[in-house]
Amino acid sequence: MIPNEEASGRKKEIEGKLKQEEEMLTFIKESLDKSDQLTNNMVSILSSFESRLMKLENSIIPVHKQTETLQRLQENVERTLSCLDHVISYYHVATETERVIREGPSGRLEEYLSCIAKIQKAVEYFQDNNPDSPELNRVKSLFERGKESLDAEFRNLLQRHSKPVPPILILDLIGTDEEIEGQEEGILEHLPEGILQDIIRISQWLIEYGRNQDFMNVYYQIRSSQLDRSIKGLKEHFRKNSATPGVPYSPIVPNKKKDTPTKKPAKRPGHEQDSRSRHHGETMGEKHGTPLGKEDVLDLEIDTYVYCISAFVRLAQCEYQLLMDIIPEHHQKKTFDSLIQETLDNLMLEGENIVLAAKKANSRHDFTSVLSIFPILRHLKLLKPEFDKVLQGTAASTKNKLPNLINSIETTGAKALEDFADSIKNDPDKENSMSKDGTVHELTSNAILFLQQLLEFQETAGAMLASQESSSTASSYSTEFSRRLLSTYICKVLGNLQLKLLSKSKMYEDLALGAIFLHNNYNYILKSLEKSELMQLVSVTQKNPDSLYREHIEQQIQTYQRSWLKVIDYVSDKNMPALQGTKLKDKERQIIKERFKGFNEGLEEICKIQKSWAIPDKRQRERIRQAQKTIVQEVYGAFLHKYGTGVSFTKNPDKYIKYSVEHVGEMIERLFDTSA
Repeated sequence: MIPNEEASGRKKEIEGKLKQEEEMLTFIKESLDKSDQLTNNMVSILSSFESRLMKLENSIIPVHKQTETLQRLQENVERTLSCLDHVISYYHVATETERVIREGPSGRLEEYLSCIAKIQKAVEYFQDNNPDSPELNRVKSLFERGKESLDAEFRNLLQRHSKPVPPILILDLIGTDEEIEGQEEGILEHLPEGILQDIIRISQWLIEYGRNQDFMNVYYQIRSSQLDRSIKGLKEHFRKNSATPGVPYSPIVPNKKKDTPTKKPAKRPGHEQDSRSRHHGETMGEKHGTPLGKEDVLDLEIDTYVYCISAFVRLAQCEYQLLMDIIPEHHQKKTFDSLIQETLDNLMLEGENIVLAAKKANSRHDFTSVLSIFPILRHLKLLKPEFDKVLQGTAASTKNKLPNLINSIETTGAKALEDFADSIKNDPDKENSMSKDGTVHELTSNAILFLQQLLEFQETAGAMLASQESSSTASSYSTEFSRRLLSTYICKVLGNLQLKLLSKSKMYEDLALGAIFLHNNYNYILKSLEKSELMQLVSVTQKNPDSLYREHIEQQIQTYQRSWLKVIDYVSDKNMPALQGTKLKDKERQIIKERFKGFNEGLEEICKIQKSWAIPDKRQRERIRQAQKTIVQEVYGAFLHKYGTGVSFTKNPDKYIKYSVEHVGEMIERLFDTSA
């Protein structure tokens, strides 16, 4: 029973599921039918929309095409009208711009350039499209007039605003020896900024459209004139501040007194002295209102020239900076070369005049005046690197001007040095040139003075001598090489001087006075060498020069002392008879009388003569006196003791024994002193 019931239950369950599935299928079928119906409806709607859209398109496209054609026609009309306006505007350019062109660009440069641009376009239009139009000639004429006005404005602005640089600013610019490169304060403002910008603007237009280079010639002529006036203004500044009434202002004083020592040359630019402190109130160490002598004028001229050379380099640097903004790059070097020519030529001519004056001074044996070229040469050589840098790119003839002047000065200086050495050797032996007291000869003092003055220019003098050497060593001479040459030269001068002094000493009839003369001169030379760097220089090529001179001095002292031998011989035991007791024979008494008499007369005569002789060196004078005093007193004292008080040789001893030992010493101490 149970299985049947289960089977019956499962059957019912299966039948129920089948019924549900049938219902589901019926529902799905109904849904599909509805979906088909909706699809058919949608297709119908879309078909209807497509039909309507096609009808709309067929009606709009012709309208659109007509509108597009109309728009194109309108654009063509507008473009044609615009072209007509543009073309017509060219016919109005002359009328619109004529007043501005006629009045010129002054004060309204940009407006003027704008008008020129319009005219230029009109010219181009008529040349391309209507070359026979009368308007072409009219606008061409306006363009040429405008270009001429711009040329004139360029010239006027440059002339009106280009001023010489005041001397005080130049001296500030020179400063000491500091480089101005990279220092903003080292660049002068030659032109006001606004004016400079206008000039640059005009130059740019002239370069691009002017089609000529006349403005570059105008530029260098005007700026060259201002550069020259700046240098001349600096010279005038020195001239006025020198306060030299009645003393002519010339590049060099040709008639300077021969062999007159000059004051030490003032320090020039590049030698540790602030130019401003020297010239803002006092010039070259001379207070305002104090008359200068010829030597001071010479120093002033040398300093002025040195400062002008430095000023030229600084101003040329500033001119090139200005030129770079105005002149096109490929014309800058040529324009700069032309700009500096006049001023550079004037400075080089002045330098050659100084060289010529030095040559004339040398021919007169005015060697002290020749020294004026030494500070110039030193300064030019120090300045040459900067000079070469400034002149980079200029013509070879321009760059060679300073080296040529340096070579000329070196040759002149070297010849003067050699001529000076020869003048010492060839100095004439004139009796009237010899002092009666045997003091230092003028030749010696002048020679030492000249050598001492050379000390300030050791490197310069050494380089002068080296420049004349033809050896391969000289071609690349070093400081040590030039120092050795200078040492050799000084030794040569001193050697010539020593030989000449020996020759001059023979002009004295009295050998002792000749010895005093040589002693004084040798001693003066030695002391002068020791008090300066001359001794160090001489020692470069000569061993122990001081010992050599001391040896010469001692030799002359010994020669002088021999002049006393005749006097001393009277009171020496030489050829005296041997005394037998205190009683003397007549012959012995007579000999003693003659000895005392001879001594007295000899002493008086030699003291009288040598009292007027001179030994300027106090220490040497005392030394020679004491040495002679010791010798004479010792011999005379012994003779006096033995024959004066030891025996009785006369009834009137005061007649023969006129001087005590102390009195003799006092007489010798009055030697070489005319006031005693």
